[in-house]
Amino acid sequence: MQNHRKLRKVIPKEAIALSYRPPRDTSPRLTAKGHGELADRIVELARIHNVPIRQDADLVHLLGKLELETEIPPTLYKVIAEVLAFIYFVNEKWKKENAG
Repeated sequence: MQNHRKLRKVIPKEAIALSYRPPRDTSPRLTAKGHGELADRIVELARIHNVPIRQDADLVHLLGKLELETEIPPTLYKVIAEVLAFIYFVNEKWKKENAG
């Protein structure tokens, strides 16, 4: 009987960063993107600056196709609204926990 090894597909780590500053921005824009070590650095900087982090590999993959400083296309508004709602929730929770 032969031993068969299952080959794991290695998925490189990806990360993106969004910025939204109304009224200057009409929609969120992609401000950083990267794979591997650059993705690790993006996440590290977000943690250092207390920027909420949300993991969503499919969304990162989609947004990673955009050019830097590009506004999010209207077809992705709904999913980005969900991300912004998540960030609002995390910020409010942090404020309550650190009030004092």
